[in-house]
Amino acid sequence: MAQEAQVGEHETLRRNLGFRDLVVYGLLFIAPMAPVGVFGTLDAKSHGAVALVYLVATVAMAFTAFSYAQMVRVAPRAGSVFTYARTALGEGPGFVAGWMAMLDYLLIPAVAYLFAGIAMEALVPGVDRWVWTGLAVVLTTLLNLWGVRAAARVGFAVLAMEIAVLLVFVVSAIVVLVRDGARRDWWSPLTGDAGFSAAAVIGAVSVAVLSYLGFDAIASFAEEVTGGSAKVARAVLFCLALAGVLFVAQTWLVALLEPVSSAELAADPAAQGSAFYDAVDAGVGDWLHDLVAVSKAIGAAFAALAGQAAGGRLLFAMGRERRLPHVLARTDSGVPRVALLVSAAVTMVAAVWAARRDDGLDHLVSVVDIGALTAFVLLHASVVGWFAVRRMAGPPRWLPHLVAPAVGAAILIAVIVEAAASAQVVGVVWLGIGLIVLAVQGTRRAVR
Repeated sequence: MAQEAQVGEHETLRRNLGFRDLVVYGLLFIAPMAPVGVFGTLDAKSHGAVALVYLVATVAMAFTAFSYAQMVRVAPRAGSVFTYARTALGEGPGFVAGWMAMLDYLLIPAVAYLFAGIAMEALVPGVDRWVWTGLAVVLTTLLNLWGVRAAARVGFAVLAMEIAVLLVFVVSAIVVLVRDGARRDWWSPLTGDAGFSAAAVIGAVSVAVLSYLGFDAIASFAEEVTGGSAKVARAVLFCLALAGVLFVAQTWLVALLEPVSSAELAADPAAQGSAFYDAVDAGVGDWLHDLVAVSKAIGAAFAALAGQAAGGRLLFAMGRERRLPHVLARTDSGVPRVALLVSAAVTMVAAVWAARRDDGLDHLVSVVDIGALTAFVLLHASVVGWFAVRRMAGPPRWLPHLVAPAVGAAILIAVIVEAAASAQVVGVVWLGIGLIVLAVQGTRRAVR
């Protein structure tokens, strides 16, 4: 195992999170109604088999969740994939994993803040979206600085609100479907509305897996949970499974309410972004549209809260191991306030910059996913490295230590290959910068 750095009294986190708190953070980051924004795109890509897309995506991401559950028991410390890769593969791969994960943990919150700003601007057109975006950053940063337990309590209330809105949608949709009937065949969300295409479903899965980014943030709180690493592992798996059930249920219902076919959506890309809302308007009414919009605005801001908290802990862990400036490892009453403020500053700049540009959202979304997916590949490699190559826990078990991580890595590599060219370029450039930083650090250590 890589040699652990000494940890001072000002470099430790307070243990005060339970199982429920971990699930709250994971679901906040993912967002229970994450399919709202991408439903139209997935429906068009999959030829109407949108519920099947999320079913397959849940199974696909289960391999990654299972690898997290394996490694959190090996290295139950803050830093998530940075810590796991460093422990199983060495200092270099660990730094690369953490460096690539920073694209996810620092910029995905910026995307969520921007979603909140856009939604609030639609509700209050007199105030520019960048103002709402900045206010959301300030509010959630103050909650994170208050402490992880306080933020989890507020987050639980927000998550309960999101779940309540989702239940209102589910009940309303079922009432309408029973009363008026479905606009598509009842089984079309699994089979497609114009013939089944396995290739179309797989192509849509490569987009749908991005809806799950965030459940991994649970692992970054490993040093703040009471009850041991087994609780973190259970929370990761439970959060993914619950998100999968919610995603499949809501996309199945909205597909049955959809007034146009998947082919019509495919022919009209401009209508895909609002397809979920259009289906709700046509089937249930404008009032539910507005309720969902308000829920998304608040939920997006608190998804960013969870992301900012996870990003701060990644910076904290890398600072503690002196892979980033050591000041990031400072804590105050068990809260990594320096790392949180740096995370918030980066997020604020990115989110407000994007909010002031018409194409800002496209620029942000194109770069955030590639970092997380690359880090996930190194996570799977860590499982193989620790259990099968180094055999630190005795002889490896073929299914959890070789087959599952190999399948998980193959799925992620396929998604990376299918990613936009701009995202791939940004990923390569960011990786190149990280390798330069790693080389400089290695040179300095050799001189010492």
